[in-house]
Amino acid sequence: GVMSAAPAAGSHVPSSQASSEDSSKRRRWGLCMAGGIGGTLVALYAVATPFVAPALRKVCLPFVPATTAQVENVLKMLRGRSGPLADIGSGDGRIVIAAAKRGFEAAGYELNPWLVWYSRYRAWRDGVHHNATFYISDLWKVSFSRYTNVVIFGVPQMMPQLEKKLKEELASNARIIACRFPFPCWIPDHTTGEGIDTVWAYDLKHPRGSETRSLEMTQQAES
Repeated sequence: GVMSAAPAAGSHVPSSQASSEDSSKRRRWGLCMAGGIGGTLVALYAVATPFVAPALRKVCLPFVPATTAQVENVLKMLRGRSGPLADIGSGDGRIVIAAAKRGFEAAGYELNPWLVWYSRYRAWRDGVHHNATFYISDLWKVSFSRYTNVVIFGVPQMMPQLEKKLKEELASNARIIACRFPFPCWIPDHTTGEGIDTVWAYDLKHPRGSETRSLEMTQQAES
């Protein structure tokens, strides 16, 4: 009989088979790319979310970094002051670090652990980690009685409760510095800045509560 001819050396795989293999490779590559991108996005979300989303608090207090002007205004209110300082809701630690550079024993209280770890790194990087301490803590579960200077970046919903808490805990020589929003009942002894950079300082020279003071007394305190 007639013998069938053997395939010639170097013969090509049928085009339909090659096309199928290429398509399969493209699908596998696409899945790998999608998996890699998805994994990267999940990792970025896990790292970035604590910086931009509110931590779980009694009152929602989102992380909004202090502006350069706000930091300078806080430092202005600390001129001539001494004693330990607490920053309530310390965020990324910039107020605490700035105060530590001015010689204060400063501590930040922040519920968000990512921000606390980042703050500790920044303090170490700036060489003030011996004077700057950061705690992962709920402000409502902490006593601030040992501090003579307290800084707060709050929101309106929390200010009445915080006003009561600080009045009960702080000594009569304490100064409270409020940023962005003032306390609802207290009249500030000093004010500086404009707009969102406004800072109000309250000196606990005498018992405070919901009382109001006359304009003349305010002017005397500011002079």
